[in-house]
Amino acid sequence: MDALSHSGAIMKVKLLHDPNNKRSRGPRPTTRIPIRPRRRIPPAKFAVKSDAQKQDHRYYHHQEIDFSDPNWKPKFQRDFENRFRLPHLTDIFPDAPTIPSTFCLKMRTPVTGDFADWYPSDEKWHGYINNSDRVLLKVIHYSSPTSAGAECIDPDCTWVEQWVHRAGPREEIYFKPEEVKAAIVTCGGLCPGLNDVIRQVVITLEIYGVKKIVGIPFGYRGFSDNELTEMPLSRKVVQNVHLSGGSLLGVSRGGPGISEIVDSMEERGINMLFVLGGNGTHAGANAIHNECRKRRLKVAVVGVPKTIDNDILLMDKTFGFDTAVEEAQRAINSAYIEAHSAYHGIGIVKLMGRSSGFIAMHASLASGQIDICLIPEVPFHLHGPHGVLRHLKYLIETKGSAVVCVAEGAGQNFVEQTNARDASGNTVLGDIGVHLQQETKKYFKEIGVPADVKYIDPTYMIRACRANASDGILCTVLGQNAILCGSTKH
Repeated sequence: MDALSHSGAIMKVKLLHDPNNKRSRGPRPTTRIPIRPRRRIPPAKFAVKSDAQKQDHRYYHHQEIDFSDPNWKPKFQRDFENRFRLPHLTDIFPDAPTIPSTFCLKMRTPVTGDFADWYPSDEKWHGYINNSDRVLLKVIHYSSPTSAGAECIDPDCTWVEQWVHRAGPREEIYFKPEEVKAAIVTCGGLCPGLNDVIRQVVITLEIYGVKKIVGIPFGYRGFSDNELTEMPLSRKVVQNVHLSGGSLLGVSRGGPGISEIVDSMEERGINMLFVLGGNGTHAGANAIHNECRKRRLKVAVVGVPKTIDNDILLMDKTFGFDTAVEEAQRAINSAYIEAHSAYHGIGIVKLMGRSSGFIAMHASLASGQIDICLIPEVPFHLHGPHGVLRHLKYLIETKGSAVVCVAEGAGQNFVEQTNARDASGNTVLGDIGVHLQQETKKYFKEIGVPADVKYIDPTYMIRACRANASDGILCTVLGQNAILCGSTKH
């Protein structure tokens, strides 16, 4: 139960704060990402880049790199390792005693008195992860910055190994399971797979021998609202919870202050907190961790990244994304049928994706029925010779119908900005779907071409559902690693 041994947000790859993501609110996580370095022209430390170069995403941007230094590469690697160093209980309690791990795949039942001193015997089991194990973050060696998809640290695209901690059970832990009270909280919006993660966290905790497990209702709000009581959790309670969508514990945005949350944790005797959420939620988790360190509390704060948009930097995939893409197929197929069955039919589908268009792009590719896909990452024009409306006219003339998929965050420069924010601090977006529908009708009316425009917005339907098989497996791994994954013992 290595998560029982470590203080700090723990994952295979630590959740990162994206400074360009407006969803983040509250204290910022201390972990930073390497950003793109500017090209250097000796003897100046930085060169002035053209507008085209500034938009080039092939270079990391890090102001402390001086590429004229022959030792810049090992310095960068040391800096990278320091920024990805996971917090550890021994940072505050250097003499914290360890005990043999109570987790072993050879023994799937909880710890009992059948073991000497309540812990497994010294029988060797080669299933533990060494604290020095690392995982290579980047596996492609780009030979040139002009290679497709190249991500380079310096203008010469020098190969630099970047390693992160390997997840898995460690041989020693720092908390006695019988002394642990673990709490789980789900924050932000819903996401397919939340119940799967909750289930696996509870089951794995019980395998370690933890008896006191509770759920905090409705996000961080549950720490301060006296009308909300914690929910006792056990394998019996969560056994079939993964068969339903949503969150067993409920979700909410915002919540009390950090000091109030930590006060509540102390009063309840919680010494392990599992936080399931996105950028803002993990900013709060990081602040909780820092407050616990400040008070010298022996508390582990464990983060499990959650976002349906699949937009966490340096992570291959987030749970719930595959399910959302699969559910989006229904809306796209309906739009295709409506458009294909009508004279000069045009179907428009708006999908989730505030700052990234992964759902829209993957759903479009998977369906094979989309003619135009609009995402936040790629600017576009509505009018003009290279505009979306002109291309729709071409599609109607050549195919007789067309289907458009647009992410909710795309084309915000075309809609009115209110500057309003929701409870999580996210900017309230303008409705690009309705705007596109109206502009399409207006355009074809002006050019005298009849067009039958149908607009479909599935909104929350793609997330308020049970996780599919792919996400179910990912959630199981994340739930286990939330317990098993720990930082290197320093």
